[in-house]
Amino acid sequence: MLFDTHLHIVDRQALDYPWLSGAGDLNQDNLYDDYARDALRCGISNVLHMEVDVAPARIDDETNYVREISRRPGSLVRGVIAACRPEEEGFADYLERSLDDPFVKGFRRVLHVAADDTAARPLFRENIRRLSATRMSFDLCVLPYQFETVLALVDHCPDVCFILDHCANPPIKDGMNDVWRNGIGEFSRRPNVTAKISGVIAYGDLENWSVDSLRPYVEHTIESFGWDRVVWGSDWPVCTLGGGLTPWVAATHALTSGCSAQERDKLYQANAKRIWPM
Repeated sequence: MLFDTHLHIVDRQALDYPWLSGAGDLNQDNLYDDYARDALRCGISNVLHMEVDVAPARIDDETNYVREISRRPGSLVRGVIAACRPEEEGFADYLERSLDDPFVKGFRRVLHVAADDTAARPLFRENIRRLSATRMSFDLCVLPYQFETVLALVDHCPDVCFILDHCANPPIKDGMNDVWRNGIGEFSRRPNVTAKISGVIAYGDLENWSVDSLRPYVEHTIESFGWDRVVWGSDWPVCTLGGGLTPWVAATHALTSGCSAQERDKLYQANAKRIWPM
């Protein structure tokens, strides 16, 4: 069974997404029921919702919207990785409120859509450091050119559990380069970072990718981090750009077919259950 650590739900009637107008094929509703139909067929048993960069005033509304979905009979949703703004003064109070809410498992602030110096700002760094010794993780969604700044953030917060999304957005379409390859190595040398093997079918040739085209990036990430520091995610609906949930799950099984049952279980679900207890 698979623990999906990276589901996005988009409901434009319920929430506001300022970025969607420029998002091309993603500018549409992508609702839980559409995801769940295929997820159940693919053997997904647990899901964390990943924030979708809603309008800042709607951050709490997004968490509560997903909470209601989790209360439906048979729902797969077990919690949320919530949006946040650590660059703002109000983060400390937001964190305290969230620590009282067991449905919130962690936070994310997408850094490649923010100003390039965001992760280097003193307030941002100190606010992320507030996660030390809490149960909250922090997802890192960054592009390779930001690696140096983000590595400095990780070093500033050695007791924070960081999750590196999407194999750090590898340049699959353009081919392997040293910036990404060496960056994965640097992140893996920080013991408080876990890599998320998620949705990489959206980073290559969307029409003609193959398992072999993904293999060097997935294998380098897993080899660098080791089986105890990797988790799996769909990145639905972004993965639909490369074919959808079912092809990504099939590719995952193909990429790990030569691994032991214990190794596959760690990636598929065991590590996620350890990081985010239900």
